[in-house]
Amino acid sequence: MNFRDMVFHGTTILLVKRGNSVVIAGDGQVSFGDTVIKQNARKIRRVYNDRVLVGFAGATADAFALFSRLEAKLEQFQGNLNRAAVELAQEWRTDRALRHLEALLLATDGKSTYLISGTGDVIEPDDGVLAVGSGGVYALAAARALLRHTKLPAGKIAREALQIASEICVFTNSEIIVEEI
Repeated sequence: MNFRDMVFHGTTILLVKRGNSVVIAGDGQVSFGDTVIKQNARKIRRVYNDRVLVGFAGATADAFALFSRLEAKLEQFQGNLNRAAVELAQEWRTDRALRHLEALLLATDGKSTYLISGTGDVIEPDDGVLAVGSGGVYALAAARALLRHTKLPAGKIAREALQIASEICVFTNSEIIVEEI
């Protein structure tokens, strides 16, 4: 494999809402090709005076650029996450430079929850669960099962679902960070 073909992998981000509690959890692994280069990366950030929680999957530099853009949109729209998410997705899809950014964002203000993509998607889940990244489908399935069949709080569901994903996905580890808003 040559250097140009190598891709950074290794993100699983999960958002779980149960009752009044909303959490975003992420693993810490970053892989380059078939090599783990970091075990404890933080892929979750608080923005807009710690009132919005955002997790990312994808290229790190791209995610940081998108964090800044989302925070600017939140400032512009006085913390209205719905409006900021829609405006960011539109700008991301149509701006010549932004459209090449490779990342997905999960965002919540504790009331609204969204997956935001560069294709213009702003998706709010029906069941309060969203997941992105290489182990996202595993974490999503585990979280849905735990929501349906246990009374665990959101934070424990997210941690356990990511642990399960880390046992299946080689690009996900068990260095799990859970943030609640």
